[in-house]
Amino acid sequence: MASKTGAVWAIDIGNNSIKALHLTCERGAVEVIGFDNIQHGKVLTGAGVKLSERNELVALSLRKFVSKYDLSKDDLIVSVPSQNSFARFVKLPPVEKKRIPEIVNFEAVQQIPFDINDVQWDWQLMAEEESPETRVGIFAIKNEVVNTVLEHFSRENLQVEYVQMAPMALYNYLIYDRPNLVKSDSQAIVIVNIGADNTDLVVCTRSVVWQRCILIGGNTFTKAIADTFKLSFEKAEKLKRTAPVSKYARQIFQAMRPVFSDLVSEVQRSLGFYSSSNPNAKVVKIIALGGGTKLRGLLKYLQQTLQIPVEMPDSFKRLAMGAGVSPAKFHENVCDFGIVYGLGLQGLGLARIKSNLLPSSIARTMAWAGKNRYFTAAASILLLVSLLCFGRTGFDKISYERNNRYRQEANTIINETKQVSDKLNAEVRKGSDYEAKITKEFEPFLNRDVIPLLQQAILSALPNEKNNPEQKELYGAFNNGDAKGVLDLKIDRKQRKQIFITGMSVRFAGDVETAKFGHADLRERGRRDVDDGAADYEHQIMMEQRMGRRSGADTTFRSSYSAKGAKGSSAKWERPGFVVTITGYSPYKNIGELMEPHGVGDDQSRWGFITRLLHLDDIVDDGNSPFQLYEKTDFEHFKLEIHEVSYDSEMPAGIGRADVRYRQIRGQNSEDEVLIDPLTKEIISKVAVLRSDGKPVLDERTGKEIYELNDRWFMLSAKFIWKEALKASVAPGENKTR
Repeated sequence: MASKTGAVWAIDIGNNSIKALHLTCERGAVEVIGFDNIQHGKVLTGAGVKLSERNELVALSLRKFVSKYDLSKDDLIVSVPSQNSFARFVKLPPVEKKRIPEIVNFEAVQQIPFDINDVQWDWQLMAEEESPETRVGIFAIKNEVVNTVLEHFSRENLQVEYVQMAPMALYNYLIYDRPNLVKSDSQAIVIVNIGADNTDLVVCTRSVVWQRCILIGGNTFTKAIADTFKLSFEKAEKLKRTAPVSKYARQIFQAMRPVFSDLVSEVQRSLGFYSSSNPNAKVVKIIALGGGTKLRGLLKYLQQTLQIPVEMPDSFKRLAMGAGVSPAKFHENVCDFGIVYGLGLQGLGLARIKSNLLPSSIARTMAWAGKNRYFTAAASILLLVSLLCFGRTGFDKISYERNNRYRQEANTIINETKQVSDKLNAEVRKGSDYEAKITKEFEPFLNRDVIPLLQQAILSALPNEKNNPEQKELYGAFNNGDAKGVLDLKIDRKQRKQIFITGMSVRFAGDVETAKFGHADLRERGRRDVDDGAADYEHQIMMEQRMGRRSGADTTFRSSYSAKGAKGSSAKWERPGFVVTITGYSPYKNIGELMEPHGVGDDQSRWGFITRLLHLDDIVDDGNSPFQLYEKTDFEHFKLEIHEVSYDSEMPAGIGRADVRYRQIRGQNSEDEVLIDPLTKEIISKVAVLRSDGKPVLDERTGKEIYELNDRWFMLSAKFIWKEALKASVAPGENKTR
């Protein structure tokens, strides 16, 4: 929404100062008509500054600002810091436009990592008009963060119209001011805004923004100097600002070197995580903003370490200077005005992201305040109408009392008739109501055990103590989560006849002949976009799989049949059954032999996983499985993919856990990213064969690196006939299976 007056004040309360920018838009051109950068009496996060003193310092700076400018006419938009904030971009399933808010509300509850009642949140459509995808951005921040910022303005009787997160304001600035840098989703521009207490890292593409708050800022350098030279925070801050001209410059920069290294390492780690989660987007440039960029040597060190061009803007490309504004003084503060520039663009209606995190209660108060004059007019009209109605009511009352006796007699007869009719209808309804209640109570219990039975049948076909007694001790050690016991057996990993299930998708089909496979959601979901905490959860899932308590990392049943199913339902299915997609991996060197060995005949001791699925009746305890594998020899109904486990390949989720392998090259440590077994920590991904000096072994003929192959992963898609439903759905004498 654009400003009603055509001008807006954008304000960012930082730890060192209050940054403010007064913008207007004339004939599509954005112009600065005022600005200020008011320093606090102390750094808010300095040593010994308590919360009460911090609030007083902000109040004094804001009061000084309010006394200099008239803020009553223009809209006011403020920023909130990135801590405890959240921004996520998700693709919605294809639905009607009127259902998008409903889907977004559901996604917000799932995506926002805080209680939905503890945050202010908003959303926005991000997809281009011609795009077939429906992509939305969900933005949220903790209530206490918003309320803390708004309290400063309410003390000065200032009404805030917009609240936006600082990272989203930086994204709006880049999209508007440097459109030539953000042309597609394949090239990413990174904004590094180094503030006093922390650093905002914002990765920007044409339609997506990714943010991270790094808890290192200008004050971290000051504290390092204070600790090294045993100075107070204020003296250390002064020493930091004068370091380039100080005779102790070398010692000062030596004291700050660890902070340089920590900051660049965090930026590098964040960009590495983003690149692994978004392999199609390449980081091509870094835009450096914030007061911390003035620290000598920091940007050069950042560029040399990351090997990515770093630019510190000295002006804004599409921002004109208004009359009475000093360009020279404004350009001195350009690196501090990135956030307020983006805020002002949103207030003028020129921003890409227009979400507003202003609490709904305040927004409603503003809306009602703007309608006061309409309420006054309405109240006057209502008073006049009420007086007219009062006179009419007196006249009608006289007429009404004349006929009171006849009305009472008629009402008595009507009430008696209604009571008799209600009693009759109640007795008629009792029979059908009880029958409907009984049927409804029993519906949830029909066919509730079908999916667990199918999963149990599939899992029983895996190699285990019963199917492969020669490695009984190995399976026992894995079931107990005993990594040492597994390794003590001294069974070479490639000789272990094991299959680990990491994902299972089960979907009902009324006719398995025409049902299509669809398992794209099982590929690459969850492994490369999780943090370290999620990796521990993945390890827990893997342990539960091996111990028989979980069938897979992703087990889904999308029911498309009546709850009555095969028992008493009038539905007629052609070939009822289930479409199943199973993903997993195996350490066994010949996984094909473990899946389906050739020439085994009726020798059950030599059967593989797929062989047992073909003979479910023979492996279940009662000898009568409710399921039957359908058309194993037809590629449209049965598919098996087997590939090498490799860290860089696209694999289903849950296969291994990311780790690093260390080696020595010329006396220095080098890291190789690998996948390991979550229990035994053995490497399961394809790795380069190394010489004693840590260098890879090369093929003498081709000159290429020689790799050692470890585990293989597989994706098995199959269809199973549901025998019981087939009997209920097919007329006597018919046979719908092939």
